[in-house]
Amino acid sequence: MNNFLTVVSASVAVVLAIIASLPLLKPNHQLLSWTSPMADLVVRNAKIYTSDESLPFADSMAVRSGRVLQVGNYSSIKDMVGDGTKELDLMGKIVVPGFIDSHVHLISGGLQMARVKLRGISQKDEFVRRVKEAVRNANQGSWILGGGWNNDLWGGELPMASWVDDITPYNPVWLSRMDGHMGLANSVALKLAGITTSSEDPSGGTIVRFTSGEPTGLLIDSAMKLLLISIPEVSVEERREALSRASNHALMRVVTTVVDVGRYFPGTSVKLSWEDFSDVYKWADSSGKMMIRVCLFFPLETWLQLHNLITKVGRTLSQWIYLGGVKAFADGSLGSNSALFYEPYADEPHNYGLQVTDNESLLNLTLASDRVGLQVAIHAIGDRANDLILDMYESVFSTNGVRDRRFRIEHAQHLAPETPARFGKLGIVASVQTGLRRDLICSGHSWLAMDNWHLVPTGLWRINPLGGIKTAMKRIPPGWDIAWIPSETLSLNDALKAYTLSAARACFLDSDLGSLSPGKLADFVILSRDSWDDVAAEGSTSVEATYVGGVQAYP
Repeated sequence: MNNFLTVVSASVAVVLAIIASLPLLKPNHQLLSWTSPMADLVVRNAKIYTSDESLPFADSMAVRSGRVLQVGNYSSIKDMVGDGTKELDLMGKIVVPGFIDSHVHLISGGLQMARVKLRGISQKDEFVRRVKEAVRNANQGSWILGGGWNNDLWGGELPMASWVDDITPYNPVWLSRMDGHMGLANSVALKLAGITTSSEDPSGGTIVRFTSGEPTGLLIDSAMKLLLISIPEVSVEERREALSRASNHALMRVVTTVVDVGRYFPGTSVKLSWEDFSDVYKWADSSGKMMIRVCLFFPLETWLQLHNLITKVGRTLSQWIYLGGVKAFADGSLGSNSALFYEPYADEPHNYGLQVTDNESLLNLTLASDRVGLQVAIHAIGDRANDLILDMYESVFSTNGVRDRRFRIEHAQHLAPETPARFGKLGIVASVQTGLRRDLICSGHSWLAMDNWHLVPTGLWRINPLGGIKTAMKRIPPGWDIAWIPSETLSLNDALKAYTLSAARACFLDSDLGSLSPGKLADFVILSRDSWDDVAAEGSTSVEATYVGGVQAYP
């Protein structure tokens, strides 16, 4: 009995000692979360635009473990401040959700940033000078790659191989137009690719020629594949560097999530998107090098490969990588005169544009993708191309039945007068370029998503949502004093929604992204302005900081 009492007394002494020591321990917020959740970060004294209709504005926000814990007045949040909470007093600055760019070629853009930069050039002489400078720094025989040129900036004349042949006698050259649907090759590159007067145009593409039949050096859409197969593949290291370069650029431009449609253009291999997924994205995710969130789309032809992957691992690979869906092309681009229209181009009366993929292939691949639940996105710019895709989507709905598909049309740039109403009726996502398609909103279309890289109305080959919002609100082209079709202007609220909540809905990510709502990922941007009215009136502001998952990522 005495021994038993001795053991009990010793046990009680140990328990009392443990209890006595507890106040000296740092509280474990995870263990306490069920009673008194403590925030990692509290943002206060701010003008927070939440993009959430249940509470459009707030002055404070609490963040924990990368997600929004609470938004509201500081009085409702102050109890979440603990010893380890960082408080951020913004002194009235505006906070908005992290922006989502709904259509980018992220790694292509990152690669382009390290090559010959022709974006914004307005003179032929400067075009030639930059190529000459690149040749001076290159080894004989190596490819000179670059792009971003826009012939509209120097009056419309299209470049020719002869512009650069004299300065590139020993180096093949390939310079893509800003839209990615046309490129310029020099004579060395044409010879390497075997493109001659007798070469035939491939389906969905054009070899631009002189009246003699000799190629000028320009290749449009699917004709680009005749040359692209001759260009050495980009190394894994270069592509990984490109991802880092492009991600930093996105954060600087207030973008925290992108829909990446890959290094996939008419004429390119469908394997590139999958190689980038394996070699770049999965590597960056596993090694902790992802900086922005990506929703990946893959070529429509590879729908079965994507379906098998989603069946195996699910749609969400991590907090950084989401598997979106499949993408295809209906037509080319306006700047390359290959967008598909009902009426011919004014400067080419026999040219109605190009249908890049035939109707039967598009329909069969879309039907198959839809049957296994994949989201489908198809590039269409011309009015005829948009109607063609809407007709096809309607046929798919009729065949496969009703469900929440959120099918997309990428760009939806030029629409026939009755077409906007069809988007709303069919529930099609319009992933448009900035400053366009007020008529889609007025027709009841709620999923208007904005894209920037590579195509924007101002010709800027870069991610730039703040500039895009101003363009959407003002619609004043460079050098103009008045708005272009002012009836198409968007309100600040509509433009912000297009870059946030609508963009998230457009890729099935609205449960995690798009608004600063409790439970969602804490991606947000601090702007330089402290007056919402000034931003609404002027449409201009700049970025102070970008946060991803409650952690400052820029600067």
